Amino acid sequence: MVAIVGQSGAGKSTLLHILGALDAPTAGTVYCSSTNVAQLSPREAAVFRNREIGYVWQFHYLLPEFTAQENVAMPLLARGMRKQVAMALAANWLVQVDLEDRGSHRPGELSGGEQQRVALARALVNNPRLLLADEPTGDLDRITAGRVFDLIERLHKSHGLTSVLVTHNLELAGRCSRALHLESGRLTPLSKAS
Repeated sequence: MVAIVGQSGAGKSTLLHILGALDAPTAGTVYCSSTNVAQLSPREAAVFRNREIGYVWQFHYLLPEFTAQENVAMPLLARGMRKQVAMALAANWLVQVDLEDRGSHRPGELSGGEQQRVALARALVNNPRLLLADEPTGDLDRITAGRVFDLIERLHKSHGLTSVLVTHNLELAGRCSRALHLESGRLTPLSKAS
């Protein structure tokens, strides 16, 4: 579990977009396992993202007209999975994020922390190898942010994920295996004084 911190505009989100094959680098190569994501065609990149990567953003991006369970099932349905199977897997993930009793609720009926937990379940429903999280607790109060981070940490361990989190929260960054500072296009170990 790696945290990346840095000033606004340092390129933290851009780095996540490149790691996750959402953007292409202007130079160099980017490997995820043995896949050079910088050389994937747009179609190959879409398949790669859907199978290998889970994303959690600062804003949850849940579809307001669908229930929590339907939102979690979306990546599976996009893969062509039968709805009944996708919904069952989504229900299982809602249990894992402690929202089994909220599956029939729409995003507007959920608290900010609950919305972010639904977004986390949606990110992990495909069993990705890599979790990319861009300020996943940035819109949450301190206590709720700590609970969501606890959940990310638990799921990271229980599912054997590689996780890269961008955060401004130095306390949460300090809980990661490694914390790196991005400045002037370079990643360096985060000093304890930061």
